[in-house]
Formats: sequence, structure tokens, C-alpha cells
Amino acid sequence: MDTSSIMASKIMTCLQFSKAKTQLITILILFSITLGFVGCGKEDNELIVYSSRTSSLVQPILEQYAADTGTNINVKYASTASIVATLLEEGDNVRPDVVYLADPAGWAVLSEGKILSELPDKLLNKVDDKFRSPQGEWVGISGRSKVVVYNTKTIDPNKDLPQSIMDFTDPKWKGRIGWAPTHGEWQITPMAIRIEKGEDAARSWLEGVKANQPRVYPNLISIVHAAGQGEIDVGFVNHYYVPRFIQEEGSGFGARNHYLGKGDPGAVIDVAAVGVIKSTENKDRAEGFVEYMLGTEAQTYFSEQTHEYPLIAGVKPSGDLPPLDSLDPPDINPGELSQLEATLRMLRDADIIP
Repeated sequence: MDTSSIMASKIMTCLQFSKAKTQLITILILFSITLGFVGCGKEDNELIVYSSRTSSLVQPILEQYAADTGTNINVKYASTASIVATLLEEGDNVRPDVVYLADPAGWAVLSEGKILSELPDKLLNKVDDKFRSPQGEWVGISGRSKVVVYNTKTIDPNKDLPQSIMDFTDPKWKGRIGWAPTHGEWQITPMAIRIEKGEDAARSWLEGVKANQPRVYPNLISIVHAAGQGEIDVGFVNHYYVPRFIQEEGSGFGARNHYLGKGDPGAVIDVAAVGVIKSTENKDRAEGFVEYMLGTEAQTYFSEQTHEYPLIAGVKPSGDLPPLDSLDPPDINPGELSQLEATLRMLRDADIIP
């Protein structure tokens, strides 16, 4: 057995994961070993952040934080899966001070591994309790609503689009849908259906949409681009892509968002969130970083530059985005959106992903 496999085995024995979780995390660890999260001691005034957010989206505000505070910030970018695996691999020698995840799938594993510290109430209370860890181990920084993106030439949203994600199993949508079943952010939709309506309903939805022969894309931005080009009529995505395309290409961009409502699982809201590593020797600096990201300047950045929803009071969403409190999402805490194994099992059982 090679060193990587021995390391994975020891971690799994220590954490006593179920067989399914062991297989999943072992795979993630073997991926992370090629990631290059290596280094020696920290420099003075250094803050190390592991981030699965797209660097082009968050690097400007991280650089502004560094300039405003005089902190030497060192950011390691990778996927959520790789970051979680690396943190488990590092064990008591965890290097970062802060972890900043783009999606909720990793938080439950980090919590089980006792990697995270409990954040103080002064930070947690800056956002609604719907957007933070029930255990106080992470807090949302920006929010994303799931929407249906549609082509403006082929779809009249007032006549053609349903109010529930469940209705896209109707055969009239055959050949008209785009989805990205291997993409973690997309997988939140069937996960939300499972949480809200049960396993049978989620499996039925997956089978029904699959029967409509959707076009497969690698990620959500590809779906939005395809809708704008008329390759598809509709797709299931995050709300912020359309405003970004319009900002870059002008108002003639050929796709818009349709917001589902009345507690529909297709309107679930998830968050990009941050947590502080329990073993950090820079706890005050790490918590200061969280406080900065929940400050007016950073929240305005996410509103105006990335077109996400700010999560603190007093900062409005950009452009014509509906206010966050006007949306009617299902009552699902983002912490519940870490039930990845059950979602992957459904997708595999339906022969949607390998």
C-alpha cells in the first residue's frame, strides 16, 4: 500500500466514518495529495485561507482586506472536495486559519472531524439564523437563489413557465432543458427536493427530467450561456449568472431568470460561508477576517460586483434583483444542504452520473 493510501486509511479509522463516507473521503484525499497544499511555518502577520470560491470573484475583496488591515493574506484555491480532504489529511497539523467554501457540501464532514471552532455570537448574529451553522461553526457571507434560466425568444415567462421545479418532468419539456448533474452547485436542487419532499419524490423528479432528454453541461455558467444562445429553452442555475452576462454583453443577452416561489424546493437558497479552524494560533486575526467579510464594504462588493445576495442588514442587492426577504424559498437551512452522499446515490441509481 502506498503512502497516500495508508494516510487515507488512518484518517478514516480515526474518524469512524460509515463505509460510504469512507469511500467518498478516501477518493477526495487521494485527489488532494496532488493539490500541493504544502509549506513550512507561517510568516508574521500572515492569515492562511483555503478557499473553494472562484478566485476571480473573491480575490479583489481579499486583496482589499489585506490592504485595509495590513495582513499578509495567503489564499490556497481548490475545490471544496479537495479542501475538505486536505484538512482531514492534515489532522492536528492543519495549516490554514480560515476555510471559505463556495458550497455547503463540506461543512458536515468538517464538523464531524472537529476541524472548526465555534464563532462568537457577535459574528453569527450579523446574519439571519437561516444562513449560519446551527452549531455556530460557520457563517454565510453571500447568498445564491436557485432559479430557472430561460431563453427570451422561445419562452414567455408569464405563460410558459411553471411555478414549481417539479413540473419540468412534463413531456412538453423534452429536449428543451439543460442540466449539470456532475456539478456540486447543481446537485443542491435534487438535494433540496429530497429534503423538502422526500426520497421518492426526488428520485421521481430525476427520472422524469432524464426522460425529457436534457442537454448535459459541465457547470451552471455553461447552462446560462446555452440558454442565451438558444441551445436550450430552460435550465436550473444560480441567480447571479444572468446579471453578470448582462453586465458583460449588454441588455440584449438572450436569457433571463425565473424565480420559483411558495416554498418550492427549486427556489432554495444556499450560501458561500466561512469558518475558523479550531487549531489556529491566529484566532483573533481569523475572526477579524470573518468580521470584515460581514462588514458593509465587503457585503457591498458581493452585491455590486458578483451580484450575489448580501446577508447583513442595510446592504441592498444589485440592480433589479428582488430583495432577499421578498423571496419565498423552502424552509431549509444551508447546513442541511450537505447531504451529498444521498444525492449522489440517487443520481447514480438513476444512471445520471457514473
